Amino acid sequence: MPATSSSALPRQVADAYVDALVELDPITGTYLGIPESSGLLPDFSPAGREEVAALGRRTLDLLSAAERLPGAEAETERRCARLLRERLTAELAVHEAGEELRTVSNIHSPAHAVREVFTVTPTATEEDWSAVAERLRAVPRALDGYRASLALGLDRGLYGGPRATATFVGQLTEWIGGGHGWFEEFAAGGPASLRVELDVAARGATEALVSLRDWMREVYAPAVEGAPETVGRERYARWSRYFNGTDLDLDEAYAYGWSEYHRLLAEMRAEAARILPGAGPWEALAHLDEHGEHIEGEQEVRVWLQKLMDEAIDALDGTHFDLADRVRRVESCIAPPGGAAAPYYTAPSEDFSRPGRTWLPTMGETRFPVYDLVSTWYHEGVPGHHLQLAQWVHVADRLSRYQATVGTVSANCEGWALYAERLMDELGFLPDAERRLGYLDAQMMRACRVIVDIGMHLELEIPADSPFHPGERWTPELAQEFFGAHSGRPADFVESELTRYLSMPGQAIGYKLGERAWLLGRENARRAHGDAFDAKAWHMAALSQGSLGLDDLVDELSRL
Repeated sequence: MPATSSSALPRQVADAYVDALVELDPITGTYLGIPESSGLLPDFSPAGREEVAALGRRTLDLLSAAERLPGAEAETERRCARLLRERLTAELAVHEAGEELRTVSNIHSPAHAVREVFTVTPTATEEDWSAVAERLRAVPRALDGYRASLALGLDRGLYGGPRATATFVGQLTEWIGGGHGWFEEFAAGGPASLRVELDVAARGATEALVSLRDWMREVYAPAVEGAPETVGRERYARWSRYFNGTDLDLDEAYAYGWSEYHRLLAEMRAEAARILPGAGPWEALAHLDEHGEHIEGEQEVRVWLQKLMDEAIDALDGTHFDLADRVRRVESCIAPPGGAAAPYYTAPSEDFSRPGRTWLPTMGETRFPVYDLVSTWYHEGVPGHHLQLAQWVHVADRLSRYQATVGTVSANCEGWALYAERLMDELGFLPDAERRLGYLDAQMMRACRVIVDIGMHLELEIPADSPFHPGERWTPELAQEFFGAHSGRPADFVESELTRYLSMPGQAIGYKLGERAWLLGRENARRAHGDAFDAKAWHMAALSQGSLGLDDLVDELSRL
């Protein structure tokens, strides 16, 4: 029944929204596994952005009518309606503030989305490659639309950050390459029968990158020179709502970040002493970089990570989770060069013909310390992002298509993945000091994210009990120094992370705050059930309810 019908319930309204969104956003269509999307790209111009916003407004009107119908009070309808209203309201707030006119980032922009969608576009048949050629021909128009949005942002005084701009220009230069760019390398994998068509289309895509890079370097960068790198409380609150699905008490969250910092620092010192007596945590990690267990070789690390995830699935399935066969399948991949330093995950297509995949950016390295991999792959793969997002797709018929796919709250997902790291520690999967210190270092990074992301954007004061510049106000420079001093990761990773926080305000705090929500929901459920609490049943019910904002998440988890 179409969502335009007066008898459409919330889940029907939500799923009709997905159908309409895919028409406007073929990148989303490709991630869902829709073949008709493979040759298309979205309109990133101001007009294209407004079309998506208009769809959101119409859907909210339909949702209001749907919520008044008999049957809308059912649990499945109520939960879907709550998510749909919260997400569309947050997205429209971002749009109406003109934030899409200043989207410059080292990880999250239309240009990044255009490039990355090719890594999940089907390439198994000649017909697939014909669609790839069509999509390559669409790259210039998509990037022109993005440039038009940025140009309108300049006209309105809505500026992206200078640091993110400089980083983005460098990334574009790397994608362009020295006469044989990323798109051309990708197209080289196509069949001989389409060689000329693919080569011409790929060169056109590279030329579009050159045009965008030159405009960013010669027009945009000079225009935003001297613009603020941080966003202030009003913009930060808007973005925090978008990424966390709730209106946070930012000062309380900042204080929580510091409390976790102090707790984790004490644990890290204890583990460091087991590795290198008398050494501090980051001295011990530096020691592990040289002398700890490591994997040599790019393909070797990909195979090792695959084995790690396969072993986790075998150990957890039937004991702490109950996994369908298609959810058990996950692939380890090496990320294409030229992106940000952080690993990431892509969810399976709706029919699971494309499995969930983890992606490791190697950043030119060939030696990979194990302490830096294990907990991260419990986060990105199993039992982290993969079990949650693949389970959503698996139970889409019980939820709604919207809840299982595009209706995602970042902090819900990142919170689950950080909870998954902690769960593996609780279950004894980090048996030695080396792997456990790596886990604590990853946890410390997420606590530091809360501190510096909120601190620098709101220009808060560093507490008097801080070992670092007490009483001073945060700046991006202090944030990078602090982050680097409390991380075992290399300098280029730290720099990439700070650029990410500056260009995606409010996103980085969702890991630790989301984990807190998952832990609170589990504790509430455990108290309610007492000795009858079944962790496996709770995990599967929790992973089968779709995404929710943090307040709603605690409420729902506590009921399970």
